[in-house]
Amino acid sequence: MLEILVALLMGVVFGCITGLTPGLHINVLAFFIVSCSAYLSKYFSPLSLASFIVSVSITHTFIDFIPSIFLGSPDEDTGLSILPGHSMLLKGKGHEAVVHTLYGGLLALLIILFLSPVFILFLPKFYPFIKSVMLFILLLSSFYLLFRESNFLVSVLIFMMSGLIGISSAILPINDSLLPMLTGLFGASSLITSIAKKQIIPKQETKKVCFRIKNFLKILFPASFASSVCSFLPALGSGQAAVIASDIMKNPDKKSFLMLIGSINTIVMGLSIISLYSINVKRTGSAVAISSLLDSFSLFEVFVFILVILFSGILSVFIAEKISIFLANNISRINYCKLSLFVLIFLLCVVIIFSGFLGLVVFIVSAFTGLFAVSVGARRTLLMGCLMIPTILFYIPV
Repeated sequence: MLEILVALLMGVVFGCITGLTPGLHINVLAFFIVSCSAYLSKYFSPLSLASFIVSVSITHTFIDFIPSIFLGSPDEDTGLSILPGHSMLLKGKGHEAVVHTLYGGLLALLIILFLSPVFILFLPKFYPFIKSVMLFILLLSSFYLLFRESNFLVSVLIFMMSGLIGISSAILPINDSLLPMLTGLFGASSLITSIAKKQIIPKQETKKVCFRIKNFLKILFPASFASSVCSFLPALGSGQAAVIASDIMKNPDKKSFLMLIGSINTIVMGLSIISLYSINVKRTGSAVAISSLLDSFSLFEVFVFILVILFSGILSVFIAEKISIFLANNISRINYCKLSLFVLIFLLCVVIIFSGFLGLVVFIVSAFTGLFAVSVGARRTLLMGCLMIPTILFYIPV
């Protein structure tokens, strides 16, 4: 168990690195571990390596809100936090925005603990039926996203454009094709918008943020329901879960929405790992990596993973709060336009290094598509057509 503890602590460290580094997705690190597993297995057991990936993944879901809120550089799971988080940042409350996502993450740990037995005992019984109607579920989800928009035709256009990008990325010979696509759609578009507006970040508050039990109770059911559904269905991730949950809550305020997003990301990641055991569905890149390290695993391994999820999550809250306070105390001294430009150039370099010239083309097209969505005031969830449309095509019988 000492080896598991070391793996957990190292996972927290590397999860902080991936969470704070724009464009560095946990999948990159997870697949690197898998590619080196033949060498690493001489020194570490497969369970320790898998526990490391679980720890990295959970830590990442807590930490990655920090660059999303302070830098406007999200990944696909934190893209929806930009609007409320960034507006609070411009009011000097960026740290408060981060803390509310951390409170949501703490609630997520309790929900994962409660729902794990449900997933293990009951999901295998219902999943065959769910799989048989998967195409209908995906189509229904897509129409739901489209019809909730005020301008239906523009929404369809954005959804189809992002879907075409997703299809092209899947067909083209691009390494880590999700990186340029998602970084362009969600990250680059927001950074370019910030640069164009020449935003100045005011001095930030770092006072203690109190939480109320009623806020936990308000998001408990919406977060649990939406996240549990999207944790094992293909192409339905944290973004779609957030849309469903926020509609159930009926226009939540900024703080409640940030708590909701914070809880959903962690729940979806945690339950995707449980789903790997219960129905053998590789819902996330982390789950794929774990399945590559462990040919099969028992309830003992699941129990270890649940403990790793809980302890790495709790550690991440304390670390994330300290990092947030540091950034809040220093970000007003930084030229935000230059910082945004630096992050944009960094993302560009990451795309070129990992995905090559074709990845760069996808990145540029994705960025312009994201900018179009921003310019017409469309919800960012429509951009998730890049994942939903290719998945729908996959499930169409031929």
